[in-house]
Amino acid sequence: MSSTLLIDLHYFPCLEYFACLLPYKTIYIEAQENYQKQTYCNRSYLLGSQKVERLTVPVIQGHKKTLYPRLKIDYSQPWIEQHWKTICTAYGKAPYFEYLSVYFQEVFAQHYTHLFALNRRILEVCLQILGVPKEIKLTDAYITKPAHNVVDARGIIKPTNRLSHPIYYKPFSYQQVFGTLFVPNLSILDLLFCRGQNAYSILNKNVLQWHKNT
Repeated sequence: MSSTLLIDLHYFPCLEYFACLLPYKTIYIEAQENYQKQTYCNRSYLLGSQKVERLTVPVIQGHKKTLYPRLKIDYSQPWIEQHWKTICTAYGKAPYFEYLSVYFQEVFAQHYTHLFALNRRILEVCLQILGVPKEIKLTDAYITKPAHNVVDARGIIKPTNRLSHPIYYKPFSYQQVFGTLFVPNLSILDLLFCRGQNAYSILNKNVLQWHKNT
């Protein structure tokens, strides 16, 4: 099995993202690619009382392509307040919200200038809560064809195939805050707030067998 994964950074990643990286010891984050619109880079999906809610971080992007680590967050919009209100409304009554919410309040309190830095910290905090130690590294050059022992997952996990064509993820239901029908592949926040210390065992069941043996 390959021990290294190459992947991009997402905002409060979906469960497929974590199912993808779970089998690997070393995670290389792509830091030399241009920011792409309509991706998980600045969006995430939560389960609200009436529907699935989308969170989108506003960014400042010029006419030219912008290297992802250089992309700045647009703080002219009160997005932190809006996102936190949505998170609290969706998960305020979840079993582990009170215990875990402080971790994410601290992330938001940092007011990161760049989206890449925010997403990197989110990933680190989520892995810490899950109790999954990983060696996280950043690429220092863009590699079109990675080495044979590196699994390239860049650009594969997309909002457009969140439900219809997941590559690394199989649903495993757990009790959610709202509704009677399970909604799969939401943000990791949904699993963490609903299942707390049991999140890892469920996440491990989300990993497709072929991917475990890659």
